[in-house]
Amino acid sequence: MRVISGTRKGLPLRAVTGTNTRPTTDKVKESIFNMIGPYFDGGLAVDLFAGSGSLGIESLSRGIDTCIFIEKDQKAIQTINENLTKCRLEDTSEIYKIDASRAVKAFEKRDLKIDLLFVDPPYSKVIYYDLVKTIVEKGCMNESGMIVCEHDKMLTLEDEFGAFKLVRRENYGGTVISIYRSHVEEGN
Repeated sequence: MRVISGTRKGLPLRAVTGTNTRPTTDKVKESIFNMIGPYFDGGLAVDLFAGSGSLGIESLSRGIDTCIFIEKDQKAIQTINENLTKCRLEDTSEIYKIDASRAVKAFEKRDLKIDLLFVDPPYSKVIYYDLVKTIVEKGCMNESGMIVCEHDKMLTLEDEFGAFKLVRRENYGGTVISIYRSHVEEGN
């Protein structure tokens, strides 16, 4: 696992030890960023089930200003910290050891406007995709933002989360990437 492009290109990333997390492969990560970017001019990203932090770190390397990493597993938190240190990205990151549901409530209290949201919960925890709807309904997404959901091929996510409409769905073996953008962006 490595940073694929941007200012930290080529730096190796550590995966979380054990079986509690499922890392996004470099091939899938590269495809995601080719679909949504590939580079950014600032903004706020949230890696909502961060695991090793690979997606958030890639977004920082490609120009996102700040990334908030949400993870409740202690081993994963340690891995995120190590990866951010290795990539010298500690100053552009916030890491919270908290359940995703509680994190979403904190987003609303902080009046966050997220430009890029990564949602990749454990595949067995389908209920967590409902948090996307909550984030949109609470006004925590920037209207020009993007939502990237990674999920099992056996799960078909909604075509819309509020104003955010499915614009692309790609299958990579057993993993599916669903990308959402606001209706405001339809003409672009």
